[in-house]
Amino acid sequence: MGTFIFILFLMLLGFTLKKIKIFPEQTSQVLNMFIIYISLPAIIINEVPKIAFTSEILIPVFIAWSTTILGAISILILSKIFHWNKNTTGALLLVGVLGNTSFIGIPMASHYFGIESLPYVIIYDQIGTFLALSTYGAVVIAIYSDNDNAKVSVQSIIKKVFKFPPFIFLIIAFALNGVEFNTDVSKALATLGNTLIPLALISVGYNLQLKIPKKDMSPFLLGIANKLIVVPIFAFIIVYVFNFEGFITDVSLLESAMGPMITAGVVASMAGLAPKLVSSILGYGIFISIITNSIVFQLI
Repeated sequence: MGTFIFILFLMLLGFTLKKIKIFPEQTSQVLNMFIIYISLPAIIINEVPKIAFTSEILIPVFIAWSTTILGAISILILSKIFHWNKNTTGALLLVGVLGNTSFIGIPMASHYFGIESLPYVIIYDQIGTFLALSTYGAVVIAIYSDNDNAKVSVQSIIKKVFKFPPFIFLIIAFALNGVEFNTDVSKALATLGNTLIPLALISVGYNLQLKIPKKDMSPFLLGIANKLIVVPIFAFIIVYVFNFEGFITDVSLLESAMGPMITAGVVASMAGLAPKLVSSILGYGIFISIITNSIVFQLI
């Protein structure tokens, strides 16, 4: 409960700062840039080299990537049916598909399964959702963002993927697999990484739209439903089809049901992909996920 009170406080702080207008209008954009260029790379460099690549990691990785692909297909189908514009579709391909498997995922998994679940949560998060954000997320931005006039092509997509800071640092982190950093270096990286969630939540609160425009109601409801209902259903189907079972499978199922990823929202907003819609989905989705997580746990 303390975790969710903290989340609420930081979002309310960002919302209040916006209302009293003591910070510049560009505050949210500056916070987002700090997260993308500093906070997230610090987490990747500090955590990814610690993961041991064994056959045991295949289940959470497979579920994370399979649900990402199926969730994206679901959004694309909904986009065709409801005729969403390019920016709305791009935004939902991020926040309607990728889950908050670290900041929300870690305390939720600890609550339901105990601390022994954390290694599997980290695998699901780092090699699953974080890697998806760094690759799949970069492709979504390259295709759907209107921030520049570059013609979208395979070459331009690849270029943007390899220029995306989290992806660059992910490659570096893989190259450093098994390397143990000096204690002071690790603490410094952890300190920088710890800025991600407070800054992200304040940024979300800064852009939070409590009143959802009528034109955004359809993508808002369907985006949340896709992330909190459809994606977990896909996870259960995958587990049934491939006959996965055991503790690591249960942890992976819970992770698939986490609320929208804050960092994906930051990336979407920074790319100009329907930032007001994104903020609403993040704000409401995080709190609705408390209920859906409980339901998923009862079904496991």
